[in-house]
Amino acid sequence: MRALIVDDSKPVRSIVARTLRGLRFDCVEAANGEEALAALESGGRPDLVTVNWHMPVMDGLELVRRLRAAGPHRDLPLLMISTEHARDRVAEALSTGVDGYLAKPFTPAALVRKLVELKVCSAADVAAATRPIRVLVCDDSLTIRGILAAALDAEPGIEVSGTAVNGRACLEALARDLPDIVLLDVEMPVMDGLEALREIRRRHPQLPVLMFSSLTERGAKATVEALLAGANDYVAKPAGLDPTAVKERIRTDVVSRIRALAASGGGPAPAPAEPSSPVVRRPPAFARREPVRGVVVAVSTGGPTALAEVLPACAPGAPVPIVIVQHMPAFFTTQLAGSLTKLCGVRVVEATDGMRLDRGTVVLAPGGRHLEIAGDAANPRARLTDASPENSCRPAADVLFRSAARVWGGGTLGVVLTGMGRDGLAGSRALVDAGGAVVAQDEFTSVVWGMPGEVVRAGLADAVLPLGQIGTEISLRLTRRGG
Repeated sequence: MRALIVDDSKPVRSIVARTLRGLRFDCVEAANGEEALAALESGGRPDLVTVNWHMPVMDGLELVRRLRAAGPHRDLPLLMISTEHARDRVAEALSTGVDGYLAKPFTPAALVRKLVELKVCSAADVAAATRPIRVLVCDDSLTIRGILAAALDAEPGIEVSGTAVNGRACLEALARDLPDIVLLDVEMPVMDGLEALREIRRRHPQLPVLMFSSLTERGAKATVEALLAGANDYVAKPAGLDPTAVKERIRTDVVSRIRALAASGGGPAPAPAEPSSPVVRRPPAFARREPVRGVVVAVSTGGPTALAEVLPACAPGAPVPIVIVQHMPAFFTTQLAGSLTKLCGVRVVEATDGMRLDRGTVVLAPGGRHLEIAGDAANPRARLTDASPENSCRPAADVLFRSAARVWGGGTLGVVLTGMGRDGLAGSRALVDAGGAVVAQDEFTSVVWGMPGEVVRAGLADAVLPLGQIGTEISLRLTRRGG
């Protein structure tokens, strides 16, 4: 089957294309109505056209009118995907001639349901295109291997392709049968997880690897090293070998991360042949008249390597504080601050309650505590709290961003990097409402395009950039008035 995806947003086109390719569609993309008509003329009749409403050159409604007017495409299945939510606007789109309507932000699952509803594909097609996520489990503990294998095999859409007792056995298993994801213990005899990871990255650069590490200082240090060496994410083991505790950790943490990494293809994706151009949104709400007073950063899955790339380009000599929430427990953030200090050429410290946030300070929220900006714009300080988690996170980026909006207002620059979930969405909205600006990482360079994707789909980002450009963008905004 063939699909034409028409949207001026490259990230949105990518989300739609990825979902459709999973259903075995061949996809062609167009950035506006004129490009879509040219694609139809040169490429023949597709089985589906998805179309955005608001686009430059020729918008979605005009494209729909032309397709419905006459000719070979008048009965094409048309699905409009738009930010318009009002009932009368949806009715207008349907009366113009679209067969279905899907409001942004949307999930891939919602798109699939809409396609089944429109009979573009059947439930059987969806089932046939969905194969289990195959996981290789590597852990030196027979008990942990058994519990992991049984629990993962019991999850719909996941199967264990094999198990390994150490890093060397893991590499041998990969040579026999390549899975979709490796679940890799950090501390093992013969060959530990860090050594195995480095060899996996040499042989299989894009294979997703999820580290399974102990909640100890030693385990945290090794895990942070693994993340900086290319592991995609990690899960902390519960203390002891209680089967019930391990099963609960698998259910709440491991499975969600496996599904997120599988859905993203493991990321970060290889760089495109041409650098992806930034998606820029600059309605009047984003017009900034104030210099940047502080930078707040939200990051989760894939964060250590993202921070190691961004900070060297913007932190040395920064004229404002840079304050970061990275989703990690205690021990891990301490180790991460130390590792980033060595890598980035600038001192990164864990926040302490009441510490002054001076210019050039790079502060990391400690694991297990919320970090807020307190005081006033001229004398900002860190405040740590033990308030309830938000978005199942503590520290939470939403907490940090809201406090920054209160203290720095329109002088706040928010940065949302790779991560699973939606933490940072509500905080970005508060920040934009206060007159601040938000920069988001693009999908192509994100390990998981969850947090930045939510911000982009909500229309809150005024720039969406590849990871390699974000540090430079921050630095430019810090040196020019009005970001």
